[in-house]
Amino acid sequence: MNKLLIVGSVAFDAIETPFGKTDKILGGAGTYIGLASSFFKVKSAIVSVVGEDFPQEHINLFTNRGIDVSAIEVVKGGKTFFWKGRYHNDLNSRDTLETQLNVLGDFQPKVPQNFKDADVVMLGNLHPLVQISVLDQMEKTPKLVVLDTMNFWMDCALPELKEVIKRVDVITINDEEARQLTGEYSLVKAAAKIHEMGPEYVVIKKGEHGALLFHNKQVFFAPALPLEEVFDPTGAGDTFAGGFTGYIAQSENLSFNNMKNAIIYGSTLASFCVEQFGTQRMEDVSKEEVIDRLQQFKALTQFDISLDLENEEE
Repeated sequence: MNKLLIVGSVAFDAIETPFGKTDKILGGAGTYIGLASSFFKVKSAIVSVVGEDFPQEHINLFTNRGIDVSAIEVVKGGKTFFWKGRYHNDLNSRDTLETQLNVLGDFQPKVPQNFKDADVVMLGNLHPLVQISVLDQMEKTPKLVVLDTMNFWMDCALPELKEVIKRVDVITINDEEARQLTGEYSLVKAAAKIHEMGPEYVVIKKGEHGALLFHNKQVFFAPALPLEEVFDPTGAGDTFAGGFTGYIAQSENLSFNNMKNAIIYGSTLASFCVEQFGTQRMEDVSKEEVIDRLQQFKALTQFDISLDLENEEE
């Protein structure tokens, strides 16, 4: 099986939405990426750090999904990263109520020896210097490096972020972040500028409005599946990234057409993530449900149309 190396936080979240709120629950970019990628035939490992307060049952969740946890460092006496947030009524915006970096503040990633030759590296949302450190530890050039980042790093670590961007093949960011990074309002122009920074592929996420994939002059748009209920958007972007990289690692196909398929798989898994708080839905979704929803995506986007204008009835 191909190897997928995941770098990202394994954390606690406390979430409040218009539909309810939670106490501390499992969260973190590395968690969502790992759970989503576990639906594919890949050998994966998470590089992260937690405190002594992190329950064994959460570690068991990863191992039961076939995820290598040997590089999840447990700091004795330490406390796990914690984030608390409240979403507004539209679920597109949120307020951060509390952030406790705890052990993540001094995180020095250590890539396990058996993953230093990973085929695909997924750099989850962390400080750019942590992401660079991981790339520096690879003994073999990965076939694909995917980067996820956010506006926070653009505000406080832009030079370091640009150094990472130079070294990746795919970047996934949302539309607001693409505009901030480039100073361009047009997403087509923004994607072109990001291409010039290094990445061959640019994925711009638009939340409930789907995602755009740019490669040179080629563009692909994947809509978001209309859902009856959205309870909690936390982790949807990371779940998308996990589905995207899991599919690519399994298929070993780095073509633009296959990237389109990866976008659809990522969007499909993200559509499950938002249906319950935290990781709850991703923990119990079945492969049959994923296949059924892929069919819904296909029906949503597939159509036949006549291209013969001259024979159209007036």
